[in-house]
Amino acid sequence: MTYVITDACIDVKDQKCTQQCPVDCIYLAERSAYIQPDECIDCGACVSVCPVNAILYQEDLKPGQQHFLMRQIEVFRDVGSPGGAKPFGTLPADHPDVAAAPRK
Repeated sequence: MTYVITDACIDVKDQKCTQQCPVDCIYLAERSAYIQPDECIDCGACVSVCPVNAILYQEDLKPGQQHFLMRQIEVFRDVGSPGGAKPFGTLPADHPDVAAAPRK
């Protein structure tokens, strides 16, 4: 299981979640943050610090929210599991759904 970042994060990127993550599995792109599902240890440290409540546990996603999990999986399909956001740096691109979203 993993935690998932929703549309509430688009254009916010407060980054408190990245500071709280003990395994450094929250990666940033231009407009949003993404949790690498294979690196997430399900600790939930990121949830309470998110100012926009954008982070949900995978099991708590409603049927209409499953695309958020698929979005994360697709973002890391080519990148894989880099082993830490800080040494990796910024993701090469946002997911197409995020890139196409209206700016906030």
